[in-house]
Amino acid sequence: MIVKDEFLSKLRRYFNLNLYEVKIWAALLSRGVSTAGELSDIANVPRSRSYDVLESLEKKGFVVMKLGKPIKYIAVPPTEVVERVKKNVRKDAEESVKRLENLKETDVLQELTSLHNNGVELIEPSELSGSLRGRHNLYNHLEMTIKNAEKSVDIMTTDQGFVRKTESLLPVFEELSKRGVKIRIAAPYSDSSEKLAKEVSKYADVKNSPSRGRFAVVDGKEVVFMVTDDKEVHPSYDIGIWVNTPFFASTLTDMFDHSWNNMKPSIELDK
Repeated sequence: MIVKDEFLSKLRRYFNLNLYEVKIWAALLSRGVSTAGELSDIANVPRSRSYDVLESLEKKGFVVMKLGKPIKYIAVPPTEVVERVKKNVRKDAEESVKRLENLKETDVLQELTSLHNNGVELIEPSELSGSLRGRHNLYNHLEMTIKNAEKSVDIMTTDQGFVRKTESLLPVFEELSKRGVKIRIAAPYSDSSEKLAKEVSKYADVKNSPSRGRFAVVDGKEVVFMVTDDKEVHPSYDIGIWVNTPFFASTLTDMFDHSWNNMKPSIELDK
């Protein structure tokens, strides 16, 4: 059996299988029904491992063991395998989320929080800084920083950044608004963002910015800013910096205030 390594690598990524599993599975698909010994020879997998591999594939729903002697294995149709894998992934994800939710009620989280709080007390605020790689990590950290706001959140972003932030952070803006946190968002206005601007204006002041910046200041002391243009960088290579420094944050806030006073509302909104 000749199967390209590239194809086997794709199978491993899509179905979360190891190398022996994808080799045995591909070999069985090419035969339909076969014994462990035959599959071992075809797939070039050690015979001593083929039985363990087939047992693993059987548990995962990729193959069915045929009754009778000698023991043979039947390949499950790939379309059915996809559905089974989806079901298993969904089930595993739900169980993982449930375990993490239950963790909130245990002493483990309290101990972890205590360790973190004790550690933070030993650190100078100016040392609380770090780089963030990948837009997914950037937005996760941005959400965490904004959620802890007590007084204010100032955001300057791009037209596409406004769309992304509104879609991902709208529930956070709503919660902050209920707590009395003042939120200001400056972004270049575009027709595509009109609907979102109306939605987010329920919880924040939104103005049309003539410039394109990418930063957020929280409570005048924490800053998250991006160092690349989102139009020119792939999301996976987006880079941001998080710093906890009132001096730098207050300077950015002053600049934001000056620009904010010269901006117009991004859209006439009825509040």
